[in-house]
Amino acid sequence: MLPAAVAANLGAAAPAAYLVCALAMTLIVTSFALAGSRVSLTGGIYAYVEVAFGPFVGVLAGVLQWLVAWLTAAGLLSAFADQLGLLVPGAGQGASRVAIILATLALLAYVNIRGVRPGARLVEGITVAKLLPLALLIGVGVFSIAPGNLAWPGWPDGDALGGAVLLLIFAFAGIEVALVPSGEVRDPARTVPRAVYLALGITTVLYLAIQAVSQGVLGGELQEQATAPLAAVAGRVLGEAGRLLVLLGGTVSMFGYLSGDMLASPRSIFAFGRDALLPRAFASVHPRFRTPHVAIATHAALTAALAASSTFTHLALLSNVGVLTLYFLGCAAALRFVSRPAEPGAAGLRLPSERIIPVAAMAVILWILAHATARELAVLGTTLVAAALLYALRRARIRPQA
Repeated sequence: MLPAAVAANLGAAAPAAYLVCALAMTLIVTSFALAGSRVSLTGGIYAYVEVAFGPFVGVLAGVLQWLVAWLTAAGLLSAFADQLGLLVPGAGQGASRVAIILATLALLAYVNIRGVRPGARLVEGITVAKLLPLALLIGVGVFSIAPGNLAWPGWPDGDALGGAVLLLIFAFAGIEVALVPSGEVRDPARTVPRAVYLALGITTVLYLAIQAVSQGVLGGELQEQATAPLAAVAGRVLGEAGRLLVLLGGTVSMFGYLSGDMLASPRSIFAFGRDALLPRAFASVHPRFRTPHVAIATHAALTAALAASSTFTHLALLSNVGVLTLYFLGCAAALRFVSRPAEPGAAGLRLPSERIIPVAAMAVILWILAHATARELAVLGTTLVAAALLYALRRARIRPQA
């Protein structure tokens, strides 16, 4: 859905937003690589922030991680219902749309309550299927590009570019997941940077190719295809069968993400219950399947409620504000690590001007966040205040017991 949204902001200059995003993510993931090579703990950004700034800021980062996962899943669930509505006319509206959202989350919650292995197998089975339609679309669509549709109109206005980048971060976010198992990776100083740069390079090339084919085939019509732009491209170059294939591929892709999210994100709620940030009931484990069934059901219910009441674009922007704030904290942690004197014989990635990289990353993040609306920033502020209150309540409960 993003190619149409970016084209609506920038027209044929849309590739500029991808390049700016790629530059921003290069600075950000380089900062994370600097941190990850010095903190050999599983947990990614959350681990870096907690080590650098202590448990309070760590809690804020942990809550932000769950908020981003919740908003992202709800946004994609909303888009998933819209895509099904195109495959089955009428299914994406009114009560039918709500029924699709509830049934999807109920199914995924049930699968994951029954155990980790079924959920992981579901994710694995979908991964290849979601990439094949994209590869076909690019391979065939490149021969149908009208060069005039790709004529460069000049560098876009700063506000329009910033708004497009704020939305497009949604497509790039997640590359840092490669850093989460840093504590279980051999030679992290070498392996972690290679993993994130390879992921970023492949992602950027793939997205630019998709945008170029979409813009080249549809031209100005692209921004009018807000619900399913790639299906419209496929319909133009492959006919109705191609349109249905890409719609199905998009639906499978979103379902695959939701499957992975239901496997991972409820564990954050479980951890909050275990660590007394939430009532202990959220840390309950199913007596038979040994899974955090209360946390899974809670995450599913919250995601369904949000998806049924909002739209993909709105939720994507809210998610991006959260993830950029989390990235800012991660880059600040990286700056703190590289500013400390290195211990004799300590391993760690060393780069020229390594203190400048996290500072530049934080500056770019602030520039992107400057294009967020007051409402989006208010959601972020409310979440951080709630996290701070939960932390204070936990401290108050623990202190008398000590």
